[in-house]
Amino acid sequence: MSDTPTAAPVRRALLSVYDKTDIVPFARRLVDLDVELISTGGTAATLREAGLPVTEVATETGVPEVLEGRVKSLHPAIHAGLLARRSVDADMAALEEQGYEPIDLVVCNLYPFEEVVADPDTDRETAMANVDIGGPTMIRAAAKNHASVGVVTTPDAYDAVASELEENDGRLSEPTRRGLATEAFAHTATYDQAIHQYLSANEEGETNESDALPNPFRLSLPRAQNLRYGENPHQDGALYGHPERFFDQIHGADLSYNNLNDISAALSLIDEFRDAGPTCAILKHTNPCGVATADTLKTAWNQAFATDRQSPYGGIVIVNEALDRATAEAIDEIFTEIIIAPEFESGVVDFLSENDRRRVVKHVAAARETDQLDMRSILGGLLVQAHDPVLPPFSQIDHWEVATERAPTDDERLDLDFAWRVCKHVKSNAIVYARSQATLGIGAGQMSRIDSSEIAVRKAEKSELDLSGSVVASDAFFPFADGLEAAAEEGARAAIQPGGSIRDDEVIEAANTYDVAMVFTGHRHFRH
Repeated sequence: MSDTPTAAPVRRALLSVYDKTDIVPFARRLVDLDVELISTGGTAATLREAGLPVTEVATETGVPEVLEGRVKSLHPAIHAGLLARRSVDADMAALEEQGYEPIDLVVCNLYPFEEVVADPDTDRETAMANVDIGGPTMIRAAAKNHASVGVVTTPDAYDAVASELEENDGRLSEPTRRGLATEAFAHTATYDQAIHQYLSANEEGETNESDALPNPFRLSLPRAQNLRYGENPHQDGALYGHPERFFDQIHGADLSYNNLNDISAALSLIDEFRDAGPTCAILKHTNPCGVATADTLKTAWNQAFATDRQSPYGGIVIVNEALDRATAEAIDEIFTEIIIAPEFESGVVDFLSENDRRRVVKHVAAARETDQLDMRSILGGLLVQAHDPVLPPFSQIDHWEVATERAPTDDERLDLDFAWRVCKHVKSNAIVYARSQATLGIGAGQMSRIDSSEIAVRKAEKSELDLSGSVVASDAFFPFADGLEAAAEEGARAAIQPGGSIRDDEVIEAANTYDVAMVFTGHRHFRH
């Protein structure tokens, strides 16, 4: 807060808050400055119970609250007092003529619309009852006239505002009023965006098809934190939104832009294995470099690490169940920058926290529990799409088409499902070899599918992993038979891919020649 006193002293303040956190001590500091308090029903009662002098809005307007409180502050006595320009003689004369007085400070926060509609049991009537009308109107009026009026929309600002008033003879400087007005307009914009998003849904709470990608597209997110820099040190960076809904950092230095990007990728990947046994995934630069499901987490870690023993250094490890001490000690044998788990057994966090360079993160909620759209900026605009949803549990998959003469065995089906889930989270072009629900070789991000396959094979060879009896997954169709033939010659016995190539018949024929069981999923999973 600036200490440059450039405005008239605050003499009258209007307080109307849903969230009454710290409102009493803030109001008491205003009273100590000889500020007259005006307030609405619930807030007035709170202040009166605390022994503070307060004038009801109804007394100011001469009109009682009506429609069960839906109309309280919508009256010229309030809004003329807020909007009158102190430097315009005609405005001040109009106030005097009507018997109105200026209001110098508004303290207001709104009905908790976002919290109410976050409850899936909330009906439309309840949601609409929590659309605040008077509050946003007062906030916007005060913010518009911030040349003369201060507006406070969060309890977080109470102390700074009160301190500046105390230090500057009851005045708020112009930079302070402008800053508060900026926050106020952001507050009402976010509120309106939440209502717009809710009303874009149908009665079942699902987005109407025509509104799945609304026009216009609006996004209003709070800045959660500034980052040291962006993807590279010469780029500024910040995190916006509500990351605390999905993860909580419990140890280590602040997360960087790249850390946060990796964590998001890790959470999305592990969510594919929510219904699986103990699963461990290792990621580097948002790509999985090893994933395994086993009888224990330690075994899963060992098998995931066996896929690629070099890339995991400085990477991310995520598991789908409580992290035990034995697994934590195994992970600790190499430097791992971030370790993520939904829970930690007793003493594990203390053990992991012994390394100051490590971040420890708790997985709070599943990625599937977000309805946020995927967004990517491009020159001149923003690309927006619906999420590529989490695959259903293996027992519920019914859309695979067996394309070959031989159907996969039960064990091959399990491995195909596993490899397909991993492949979905590998940068395109993506090829994944797996056996016994553990990755053997992963090829990512190449211009050619053959290049990705060759990289996956080389990685398996480097880790001394035999591909005999493996399955292979491809995130998009094999455009030519050579990709399938190469996989078969390396030992793959089953394949999973979307299908849909104009040369599917050639690929199927090659699979039959090599006695490779192949299924088409009908869905590709590009990840760029």
